[in-house]
Amino acid sequence: MRSKRRGGPGADGDAAPVAPEMKQFALELVEGVREKLSLLDEKISKTSTNWRIDRMSRIDRNVLRLGAYELEFRPDVPKKVALNEAVELGKKYGTEESSSFINGLLDKLAQGIDKP
Repeated sequence: MRSKRRGGPGADGDAAPVAPEMKQFALELVEGVREKLSLLDEKISKTSTNWRIDRMSRIDRNVLRLGAYELEFRPDVPKKVALNEAVELGKKYGTEESSSFINGLLDKLAQGIDKP
């Protein structure tokens, strides 16, 4: 069984104001993941040999979806940035194992993607 979450809303104190371009970027990611959800889940499922997607924690599953979307459909986001950001989200909001789980799965997925 996976351990308890380490971070979460309010874990770092009050949130700072968000710039409009950051809100737009976040909205594009959410809408993109929603639009490509079936394809992303299929890719994640094929890449994950030991975990069915419905058995992953909600945090891990959704961070993987965001990372996979950035890797596959955002040419403006380099591989390394997509991987690092997903790992950081896993560290902040997931379990103690989330960051290594996310890193391993997205790194495997990234190997088949031709972009810097």
